[in-house]
Amino acid sequence: MVNSKNIYKNFNIDTSYKNSIILIGNFDGVHKGHQKLFSLAKKYKKRYSSKIGVLTFEPMPKMFFNKNLNNFRISNLQQKINNLKDLNVEFIIIKKFDRKFSKIKSITFIKEILGKKLKPKFIFVSNNFRFGNKREGNVKQLIKFERICGYKVIKPQPLLTNKKIASSSLVRKFLQEGKLERANKILNRNWSIVGKVQRGRQLGKKIGFPTANIDIKDYILACPGVYAVKVRWNGQNNYVKGIANLGYRPTFNGKKILLEVHLFNFSGNLYNKYLTVEFKKFIRKEKKFKNIKQLRKQIKTDLLKAKN
Repeated sequence: MVNSKNIYKNFNIDTSYKNSIILIGNFDGVHKGHQKLFSLAKKYKKRYSSKIGVLTFEPMPKMFFNKNLNNFRISNLQQKINNLKDLNVEFIIIKKFDRKFSKIKSITFIKEILGKKLKPKFIFVSNNFRFGNKREGNVKQLIKFERICGYKVIKPQPLLTNKKIASSSLVRKFLQEGKLERANKILNRNWSIVGKVQRGRQLGKKIGFPTANIDIKDYILACPGVYAVKVRWNGQNNYVKGIANLGYRPTFNGKKILLEVHLFNFSGNLYNKYLTVEFKKFIRKEKKFKNIKQLRKQIKTDLLKAKN
């Protein structure tokens, strides 16, 4: 089981983790497709009495190379670690993806990092896995060095959902299109955002619906609109049901993306607390209202839908 001792920020892993099964990838969202990969790894673990580890990168390479890609992630790093823990991974390598690492030649990555430092028995990768300077390395090259470096590459068949490959890209697409239930189905759980409650403009309070305001940072911007949610904080297991608006608040000429959460049957101070907001159902798209009276009327309708 993963704890802080077996989460590495470099390739100097404990000797007991050499000769393991290593899965390499971003694992954003740790969705059903990833879960299938780990199920297969568990079979190999049983057959070869090996440990299971993950090599992942932070920030995600795509975000590193594209500085304008602000809202992209399905899960933050801590959520990813927690989801991997739930899959009984025994160690995780979180390699900082920076300019220096991005320039490593693919052959150096194979020989020096995989072959000499990590020494895996099996490497699990997707068929489109690319690595090394200018993404020069691919699965064919990995396979070419199997004998020399002493590992075996496993590239499982992707999981299909409605004739489409279950992927992080598909989850993002569904979230952006407001197809929350389809995204949640691929994730095998409710999509969630974890964030710190900050002081806002008190607009919700002024119109009779106080909200906890959360900056979504680099999370993917799901379809701006109103959602039925359930919320917990500070490691609690109990959820409080509520309603959330994710978007720009056009009625108030908002310019910044914000997640505003109104909790049912709750009174208390949530400032500076970290909330986990689980998105259960998409209710409607965000729109601009002529005045506060119209907005208040619409919120009452949304509240009924969310409660149902």
